[in-house]
Amino acid sequence: MLKYALLGFLRYQPMTGYDLEAHIRSSTSHFWHARLSQIYMTLRELEADGWVTSTLEPQEKRPDRRIYTLTEIGQAGLREWLAEPLTERTAVKEPLLLKLFFAGSSDKQTILHQLRLQLELHRKHLSVYEGELPPIAAELLQQQPGLQADALLWSAARDFGLRYERLYIEWLEDTLHQIENQFPETS
Repeated sequence: MLKYALLGFLRYQPMTGYDLEAHIRSSTSHFWHARLSQIYMTLRELEADGWVTSTLEPQEKRPDRRIYTLTEIGQAGLREWLAEPLTERTAVKEPLLLKLFFAGSSDKQTILHQLRLQLELHRKHLSVYEGELPPIAAELLQQQPGLQADALLWSAARDFGLRYERLYIEWLEDTLHQIENQFPETS
């Protein structure tokens, strides 16, 4: 699936692996992320398959930059993948829910600590959606005005992230309240 994310970003403009990682971090990381090593490995595979090409750009006092460009074959592969319907629901693994599910024998304060930590993390992530992401998308759209349809879909993906984080925060707050008031104290 990572190869299609990379192809999708390269559809906008040629980029280095580092550029791709930065774009992923600032846009899709709430639903799709990758480490830089995975990105470079996948780019090598895509180039071997003819889906992308690369050129070296010399730099003074720094290593040369390898810039990847989407090929016609890569564009066709991306279009084919985009047209494939998703016919199954994707299972989500949620470590906090697994821990919580089995935490009945744990100390109340340990459970509360876990939940409060997650609440803080989700609140921080929500602030990213509310703050950093809209200007990044607006800047890209200003640079490439032909991406109006893409911007609409970026907004839909961001909206999902906002709603997800708000729901998760609400659930955490409710769960914290229940455990604070109903979970038995251990002696």
